[in-house]
Amino acid sequence: MKKITHLIFIPLMLLVLFCVSCASAPETPEDQDVDDLLAFVDERLAELDALTAETTGSLDELMELANLARKRAVDFEAPAYFPGDWEETEAKFAAAVETKEPEALVDAADTYDELFRKALPHYAKTWEDEILAARDLLISTGLKEFSDYLRRADLIALTALDQYEAEDYYVAKDTAATALYEYETLYHGAVIYLRRQELKDRGFAEYDPENFAKADEIACSALELYEAGEKKSARELGDEAMVRYNLLMNNSWTTYSSERRTTATEERNAALSHKVNIAARDRFREAETIFNQANENFDAGHHEEAALLFVEAEALYAIAGQETEEKRIRAEEAIKLAEEKIEGSIEAALEAERIIEGGSR
Repeated sequence: MKKITHLIFIPLMLLVLFCVSCASAPETPEDQDVDDLLAFVDERLAELDALTAETTGSLDELMELANLARKRAVDFEAPAYFPGDWEETEAKFAAAVETKEPEALVDAADTYDELFRKALPHYAKTWEDEILAARDLLISTGLKEFSDYLRRADLIALTALDQYEAEDYYVAKDTAATALYEYETLYHGAVIYLRRQELKDRGFAEYDPENFAKADEIACSALELYEAGEKKSARELGDEAMVRYNLLMNNSWTTYSSERRTTATEERNAALSHKVNIAARDRFREAETIFNQANENFDAGHHEEAALLFVEAEALYAIAGQETEEKRIRAEEAIKLAEEKIEGSIEAALEAERIIEGGSR
């Protein structure tokens, strides 16, 4: 483009110099022709200025197109998928910006577009994998209560797919992000629901009914915000409800493990009083091992693990007691049978003695 400008400019300058030299000569009848020539030069110079402005405008447009192509490639992760090609293209674009060569700018823009096209399927696959993973995570909760919400999220995901296939890539990108956020929000709600249900199923809600009711109130408000389309606020409020449910869970495990410790200790003491440690030595030792582990967890603040171990130890003490009782019953039966046999033997001996005495007479 510079060469074109120079080629136009040089003859015009020669023409101007010629005209100036003629102007210093004495006036002749041909002065009128000189005036016409000067007017012609002025027109050509004006055209040159317009051409220069047009060239500058074209360069600006090419620069903008190259920058837009670069931004599109960046937005769809081309540098991450093709780092080597990206570095080469960046160097090519930097050189084009420095030289301001139109062809170089066009070449850089085309290369950015090519990288964008290459990156596009990889970018779409990444989004697809994330969306499907979030969806599978939600389904894994097994909550049928969320089936209607799941269908809504699926519709958003399918809309993103339609937009992608229609090559409306930026809109598809935003819609895919909306679908992913929807699945994640639903999973967030499902986890809160499951935590609440666990508290109910274990009977822990009865330990602190007032705080349980407060957590329920906040959870219901979060659901209302979600239904109103205020997803971000709904998740924030859901987090508050989850904190309360978790606190109730932790406190309940502390209370419950203490209760189980008491009952396991009572069962242990009963076993000792009935000499279970002697009569069912192996079973009692097994119970003792687990009971000691439960106490260690309890002292370390691991109340859930402690509670479960106390329950197991309590059951083993009871089983050992049952085994001892069964042994006692069998022993009593054996003693009774032996006594009966002894009594029978004595009677038989007496009868034999009577017979003998009667026969001797």
